[in-house]
Amino acid sequence: MTSIKIKFRPSIIEGKEGCIYIQIIHNRVVRQLNTDYKIYAHEWDAETESIITEGNRSNILCSIKEHLEWDTARLKRAIKQLETNNHRFTTNDVITTFHRMTKETSLFSFMHDVIAQLKQLGKIRTSETYTATLKSFMVFRKEQDIPLDGITSDLMLLYEAHLKARGVRMNTISFYMRILRAVYNRAIEKELTPQNNPFRHVYTGIEKTVKRAIPIKEIRVLKKLDLSLKPSLDFARDMFLFSFCTRGMSFIDMAYLKKSNLKNGILTYRRRKTGQELTIRWEKCMTEIIAKYPKNETDYLLPIIRRQGNERKQYDNALHLVNYHLKDLSDILKLQRPLTMYVARHSWASAAKAKNIPLSVISEGMGHDSEATTQIYLASLETSVVDQANKMILELL
Repeated sequence: MTSIKIKFRPSIIEGKEGCIYIQIIHNRVVRQLNTDYKIYAHEWDAETESIITEGNRSNILCSIKEHLEWDTARLKRAIKQLETNNHRFTTNDVITTFHRMTKETSLFSFMHDVIAQLKQLGKIRTSETYTATLKSFMVFRKEQDIPLDGITSDLMLLYEAHLKARGVRMNTISFYMRILRAVYNRAIEKELTPQNNPFRHVYTGIEKTVKRAIPIKEIRVLKKLDLSLKPSLDFARDMFLFSFCTRGMSFIDMAYLKKSNLKNGILTYRRRKTGQELTIRWEKCMTEIIAKYPKNETDYLLPIIRRQGNERKQYDNALHLVNYHLKDLSDILKLQRPLTMYVARHSWASAAKAKNIPLSVISEGMGHDSEATTQIYLASLETSVVDQANKMILELL
């Protein structure tokens, strides 16, 4: 039998905080596991050997008590693991296993490992969204790490309340929660934490967003603007139109298009977000945009990435500048909603819907509420049908 007890060692200096330690007894051998938790003597109940969480330091004391519960639970798992794997073990083995599990089951450390792995796999955009989520959660936790088994339903409700109080939109809240849930599920697969369903009471759905599309008549006006003396605005307009002409292609896919992707009048590329391969018939409007710019000395088709090295930074900078200048174009055209590259994507779908093009065809250009549903729609869809739909829309320009 192995026993675990929380103990308090008062300070020899009157009025100073004492230390909490954990006592582990196995085969009559006693070991102490020191902690960084400190409390005053009057905050310790000697009879029940527990922390008194009342008084003006109640928040701090409750936090210490919570961390001790996590430590105790982790020690019990360490003992159970040793009992399963070894017939004989010592208190030293318990301490060693506990420290190893503590390092492995820290949420911040685990997420950093996941992010590093995503970068190694080339999933840069996904790694950036995981990093943004981790930063948000770290702000909520005030930089205090948490073990994976400390992720509870109550904690996630508090995190949700924290985000709402900061004015974060529900779709963004859902985005953060779904990423944390994905990380949590990875930890379960690695048997680093049991499944406690901590996300069952928080929002992980998708709200319908405000319509971002602009009508085709406004895109026609945008296309006819004389921007010959404003090259930055002209470039932003061309990137918007290229996205629209290519069925709402995302800017990151545009940036990484290679010249080799265009063969025999067919543009073939693989979406960086989903890995799905798409083919688009090359149209006159696409040629006109490419022809306006000097030949790119790199392998890339569009003048977004213009030199070898730091491609990701070039993409990020270009996206920022294009969206910035699209906002200027919105002001010039007196549009009710500002232009962004994402508006081009929505606008193509809106134009397609206005022409009574089937949802399955629209999904090819924009994506669906459910990515899985989109894949089902597209699996049996003829490419020529999509090209014909696109041709119908481009004739409206």
